[in-house]
Amino acid sequence: MSDDVRILIAGAGVGGLALAQALRQGGLDVAVYERDPSPEVRNQGYRIHIDQDGNAALASCLPPPALDLVRRTSGVTNDLVATYTHRLEQVTAQTFPGIPADLITHVDRNAFRQSLLTGLAGVVHFGRTVTGYRITEAGRVRVEFAEGGDEGDLLIGADGGRSAVRRRLLPHAGVKDLGLRCLYGRMTIDESTRALIPEDFERGFCWVSDDDGCGAGFGPMRFRSRPAGAADYLMTTLVLTAERLGISDEKLFALSPAQLWQLSAEVIAGWHPAIRELFAHADVETFFPIAIRAAERVEAWRPGPVTLLGDAAHLMPPTGGVGANTALQDAASLAGELLAAVRGGTSLVEAVAAYERVMVPRGFDTVDASLRMAGQMFGGAF
Repeated sequence: MSDDVRILIAGAGVGGLALAQALRQGGLDVAVYERDPSPEVRNQGYRIHIDQDGNAALASCLPPPALDLVRRTSGVTNDLVATYTHRLEQVTAQTFPGIPADLITHVDRNAFRQSLLTGLAGVVHFGRTVTGYRITEAGRVRVEFAEGGDEGDLLIGADGGRSAVRRRLLPHAGVKDLGLRCLYGRMTIDESTRALIPEDFERGFCWVSDDDGCGAGFGPMRFRSRPAGAADYLMTTLVLTAERLGISDEKLFALSPAQLWQLSAEVIAGWHPAIRELFAHADVETFFPIAIRAAERVEAWRPGPVTLLGDAAHLMPPTGGVGANTALQDAASLAGELLAAVRGGTSLVEAVAAYERVMVPRGFDTVDASLRMAGQMFGGAF
């Protein structure tokens, strides 16, 4: 191993932190720069699905203390995925009997980030907004952020769907707006709300939709071991077209959480009373909107001392429930190639090339699968 290889990571999301953990375990010097001012996550969602690929990647990347904390603060195992009409008539149901009790099936986004930060004090630097990078005359990379800069041997853009690193590396790479808007919220599960939750909704992710392409997703988050300050909750998501919503993005993104909560209630006013009750008892201050977008496929590019990971490379809609898992796969693949290169004395660029040969087709094939599912859920082609 080499102590003089320095890796820079833009973004302290799921993939960036998993990669930092794996590289640190391998003895490399790593620095992560994140625009968030603190470890508390911004409005990106609440509950994250973790599949078999995600579990394998976490086991590959994380040291035992961090992996144990992820598992202990994950959700109680779910065994159902079901769909319903807006009249609460079951359409489909898929059960998963025999799931190992310790398998991670879903996590709370904030608790997950806190777990992934285990042991990374002094490695992750918050409040640093990456704006771009440049290649030095010596062939190294200098990352630039509003608050300064840093230099290393390799830069990984793990800075999300609006990646500044991607804009510099692949200025032709497009991201398309799918015309879908999601209103996220959640309902705290306590003595007063527990009885409101339909039995199946306690067992896993349930999707409810009407005849006009509007859908609502519900997923329980019951912590195995509840982090300090956290509470069990039911995630509520309302997804519909911008046209059905009936207001401009300028107005939508200027609404307060209370106004978004009210808007959600108005959209589902004609749905089954049990669904209306879940939204009526949701925590008003938890509502926020997102625009659902997806990366357009790009051909493989010439490898160099800069690469991409997760949403920065292949942003996908949440309809497949695999965005975080794909980012974790990216982290495990890239870490494996980089550590093998350092130990074997080969170049980091060769390692990046090997990683990108796997990451690019895998990522965009997953984007396509998520887009097909979006088409099935909301009608039309995306």
